[in-house]
Amino acid sequence: STFLINNGNSVTDNNGLSDQAEESNNANDVNSTVKKKKRLSQSEEDVIRLIGQHLHDLGLNQTVDMLMQESGCRLEHPSATKFRNHVMEGEWDKAESDLNELKALMHSPSAIVRMKFLLLQQKYLEYLEDGKVLEALQVLRAELTPLQYNTERIHVLSGYLMCSNAEDLKAKAEWEGKGSPSRTKLLDKLQTYLPPSVMLPPRRLQNLLRQAVELQRERCLYHNTKMDSGMDSVSLLLDHACSRKQFPCYTQQVLTEHCNEVWFCKFSTDGTKLATGSKDTTVIVWQVDPESHQLKLLKTLEGHAYGVSYLAWSPDDVYLIACGPDDCSELWLWNVQTGELRTKMSQSHEDSLTSVAWNPDGKRFVTGGQRGQFYQCDLDGNLLDSWEGVRVQCLWCLGDGRTVLASDTHQRIRAYNFEDLTDRNIVQEDHPVMSFTVSKNGRLALLNVATQGVHLWDLQDRVLVRKYQGVTQGFYTIHSCFGGHNEDFIASGSEDHKVYIWHRRSELPVAELSGHTRTVNCVSWNPVVPGLLASASDDGTVRIWGPAPFQDVQDTDGPNESSSMDS
Repeated sequence: STFLINNGNSVTDNNGLSDQAEESNNANDVNSTVKKKKRLSQSEEDVIRLIGQHLHDLGLNQTVDMLMQESGCRLEHPSATKFRNHVMEGEWDKAESDLNELKALMHSPSAIVRMKFLLLQQKYLEYLEDGKVLEALQVLRAELTPLQYNTERIHVLSGYLMCSNAEDLKAKAEWEGKGSPSRTKLLDKLQTYLPPSVMLPPRRLQNLLRQAVELQRERCLYHNTKMDSGMDSVSLLLDHACSRKQFPCYTQQVLTEHCNEVWFCKFSTDGTKLATGSKDTTVIVWQVDPESHQLKLLKTLEGHAYGVSYLAWSPDDVYLIACGPDDCSELWLWNVQTGELRTKMSQSHEDSLTSVAWNPDGKRFVTGGQRGQFYQCDLDGNLLDSWEGVRVQCLWCLGDGRTVLASDTHQRIRAYNFEDLTDRNIVQEDHPVMSFTVSKNGRLALLNVATQGVHLWDLQDRVLVRKYQGVTQGFYTIHSCFGGHNEDFIASGSEDHKVYIWHRRSELPVAELSGHTRTVNCVSWNPVVPGLLASASDDGTVRIWGPAPFQDVQDTDGPNESSSMDS
């Protein structure tokens, strides 16, 4: 259309007018659709209420009002709002009368008595703090006692009348005192009796987000760091996923000081040292650098003519006990700090002492072997107790200081009590149990079973929890371990020259570590550094595994990628 200028105003021809009218009609249509509000589903209303509550907690009250007005929702029932305000202002009589209005909205009207009790308890404590003892006594006698509810608690409350001052009262009642914090806690307790349609549970959105983050972490196969209970350290904008590069899958060091097969390795309980035992008749103790996590040779303990096939650190890491293979009738107790041999113990040349475990008190240990020896001894090697006729394959002392678990030649693990001389069956397998280890909390046991592989048992319920796949296990003695943060992972050596790592909840390996050239006899996960793992092999080396040296934190692995990795 052509424009004409008339007195400085623009005008249009007829075509222009009709276009303008059409635009005006369209705008009216849009306005009318806005006014016809879309009916919200129940879940959409719930989300708006959750957002409203979160904004309210942040103090953005004008935004909350606008949100509720525009959405047509309400944050909570008007009676609940009134009740909340009266509680926060300490208007106890009004709050009590509000309860009568709320009663009709409750699933369980009988809960009113419990709610009244909580209200009156706060009222009573606040009177006491203000020094209004007569008023407090009146609440106790005329209001709390007639409820005939929780009389034990009423006796406790009456005892607070004797408190000498407000600080004494707060300490004895474990109460924060009159004011917003204690009243907020009271409201949180009161809310649990009200349906969420009336009053939302406190901090509901934050709780849902935290649950979502925790679930993502639990599903993350490579999560090996401390779970931060707060939300500040995580992003809610992306799903949580740890990179495989942060996991101990990469060879950091190859220790070649042994000159024959390495049969055993074990980190100290404080994570600062690693002990390795070899067919070459030596034990080597390595120091772990606290910063770089590199290992350097600290001490060589010599003279084990039969070789060293098992090692056990004392609970305080001062001592290290070394055992040999089947033909070895003695064990050696070393002072690691001085490098001196404290005790060389042998009861008879016919004995076979192949396994050992420390009592939690650090003053006793148990030892045994497949020829039927099962002894309890002190640090000087003196025999304290013995158990006849048990052909021991592997030993473990539980945290109670009384119970010793022993795997035997009958393919089982039994619990032996040296105090009352009782024993009972805990685990029964169908094949020989070559070795086992127990989780820190004493609940789970990890078994290496001949021709079967690695099995996880619940010692309390006495059930097989899981069989882990992938590992090659014949009749060699291979030692597996729990490890990683919260002992969420399991690692084992294998006769196919690899180290296998599983997440405790998953039967398939999350990593297969290649690098050794012969059977991997033993693995040990550092108990303090979750990203540090050691493996000992018949190839004469000890490999130290850690995260990738140069990490791209953004890198994450898709679910379809192979989990095997090379050194």
